[in-house]
Amino acid sequence: MSPVRPVSRAFAVALLGCTCLTVIGPVTASAQDAIELDTVTVDAGASTPGEGEGSGLETDGYVAKSADVGTKTDTPLKKVPQSISVVTRQQLEDRNVQSLSEALTYTPGVRVGAFGFDPRFDSFYIRGFDVVYNGVYRDGLRELTGNFSIFKTEPYGLQGISVLKGPSSVLYGGGSPGGIVNLTSKRPTDAPFREIETQIGNNGRVQAQFDASGPLAGNDNVLYRITGLARDADTDLASVPDDRTFIAPALTLRSDDRNTHLTILGEYADITTGGNATYFNQNGRPSNLESGDPAFGDFDQQQGRVGYEFEHRFNDTLTIRQNLRYAHIDADVKYTSIGALSADGLTASRSTGRIVDDLDSIAVDNQAQVSFDTGPVVHTLLGGVDYNHVDVNDKIGLGVAPDLNLVTLNYGAQAIPSPTLDFVDTTTRQSQTGVYLQDQIEVDRVVLTLGGRYDWLSQKAFNQLSVSPSEQDDENFSGRAGLSYLFDNGISPYVSYSTSFAPVIGNSFTGAAFDPSEGKQEEVGVKYAPSDLNLAVNAALFRIRQTNVLASDPINANFQIQRGEVESRGFELEATTSLLAGLNLTAAYTYLDMEIIEGDNLGKVPSGIPANQFSLWSDYTVQSGAADGLGFGAGVRYLGKSWGDDTNTFRNDARILIDASLSYDLGKANPKFEGVSAQINAKNLFDKRADSCQAGYCYRDEGRNVIGSLRYRF
Repeated sequence: MSPVRPVSRAFAVALLGCTCLTVIGPVTASAQDAIELDTVTVDAGASTPGEGEGSGLETDGYVAKSADVGTKTDTPLKKVPQSISVVTRQQLEDRNVQSLSEALTYTPGVRVGAFGFDPRFDSFYIRGFDVVYNGVYRDGLRELTGNFSIFKTEPYGLQGISVLKGPSSVLYGGGSPGGIVNLTSKRPTDAPFREIETQIGNNGRVQAQFDASGPLAGNDNVLYRITGLARDADTDLASVPDDRTFIAPALTLRSDDRNTHLTILGEYADITTGGNATYFNQNGRPSNLESGDPAFGDFDQQQGRVGYEFEHRFNDTLTIRQNLRYAHIDADVKYTSIGALSADGLTASRSTGRIVDDLDSIAVDNQAQVSFDTGPVVHTLLGGVDYNHVDVNDKIGLGVAPDLNLVTLNYGAQAIPSPTLDFVDTTTRQSQTGVYLQDQIEVDRVVLTLGGRYDWLSQKAFNQLSVSPSEQDDENFSGRAGLSYLFDNGISPYVSYSTSFAPVIGNSFTGAAFDPSEGKQEEVGVKYAPSDLNLAVNAALFRIRQTNVLASDPINANFQIQRGEVESRGFELEATTSLLAGLNLTAAYTYLDMEIIEGDNLGKVPSGIPANQFSLWSDYTVQSGAADGLGFGAGVRYLGKSWGDDTNTFRNDARILIDASLSYDLGKANPKFEGVSAQINAKNLFDKRADSCQAGYCYRDEGRNVIGSLRYRF
């Protein structure tokens, strides 16, 4: 029996090649024309629109200037006393990013790929802590999740990605001490913008996409945007497709004086991938036997969301906002797993499983911002009340599949019946209400940020196969204090202290409810953003401690215990720049020292997290001469050694992965082709397929992935 995949909260024990799965219980000022729109240059000269009104992002090429993820207010990053990294739209396009995990591969403090190649979920850690289940936000509102009902992100629908490092409960409620990832949706723009693009790649990849935006019917106060995509693709695994249909409409309505605006954001996606993306482990390493089977292996998910962002500015003092979103997910996961090989090596016994999730969620955030002075002191006061509710039904069935013939490898040749959904049938309802207050105080060069929040959480679980529902209530106070100093030369040193909590829903083997997990962080850093150069350099030292961490129960299989406390200490360094000479660059280094300081595996290092990571991506476009419009990009990613299990008995090898791109603006060769560009991207150029082991189970990295694209912007 393969081990289950651990998660940071006890919503469920998610499957990664396992033959059984146990659910513990759920948790859970606009521009007037294209020049004024803060356009950025991409793809050897083609232009893409700015962030759109109300995005909360301000970027210039690869360099982020402000992001409201750190304060929920329009604050320059140099004034925020916490580390923030931003993956801009131009970075996403230059690397032709195909998933959220891939988007974060060049971000300091973020570990992706701990579970190898797995297109079912975007899995990543921040500063050593998992954030998938409780740290992903869309436009400032949490993406609430279920067991396998986790929103899948289409990067083509994003304007940018902001990563707030460290505890953030003071603004966002319960979550990971590692931080949060905020996805900023594409929004309507003032200037008309249209593009169509086709892509082809290895593994039979075929994709078409489009994006259009601008004033609707010539009315400058009514703006639209619609983004769509369709893809048919296979992957390295025969039982794991990567098919997707995606559509995201958006509409902005605003007053003549621009003091009031309403933006409506929607999405619908139909996604098919695989239910099991692993290889059968043999002698502690992945074999060449694919564990899944295309005859019974599709993971079908339909997801949709609709919501709005409303803002009204009464005057220069008072602004109110309300952001709301309703979301729904239908997930149907079918999988086959190899359990063991026969003694003669001719057959492999197999099991099946099916998971059906149905999720409804609503999130709303009400804010009031007051800006005022008290003598020489400038205040930006933010108060708010937010509410999150999720209702999810989770059904699970387990069964037996026909043996696999190891001589003929008859994958997909045998009928595999679906198991009856009678192993688990649980409905969970969870609600969280939070009240928060923050004051950003500026006195000359000094910026003091103070914030506090109180949360109430209630959860009820109803097991349809039994008569005993469970209830659990938690409440918690979170705080943050930070101090920054702004020098004229662009250097901004800061120091901060912040806390977080995460409700841990579920019970141990004895039936005892889990206590909330709490985190606290001390951080000191310096930011450099000179006014005369499009450059940002950030460095941070931090220490995070998390209590009541979950671990696998060593005595009772498929249950979890709270093992005590984990400490994460480290250093991060990041530099980004975009120059007029056509050069873009982002570089990052992370050093992480993690240790279990209380409870099970005392003194050991959590598995799958390397102590050292380094990445560098650079893109250059020739600006004149015969090669005008020709672009080159190259990236290197280094992952140091990490432990393969939590008892630290064996290690994952260090690895270096190389990415590359080549692009050309055809309009530079012939004006008739103005707006047409071609691009080729290669991820893992040298096809290094290393093993990645986590919690004692091993996975395999994705091989070389090459995609060619042809785009027309007009």
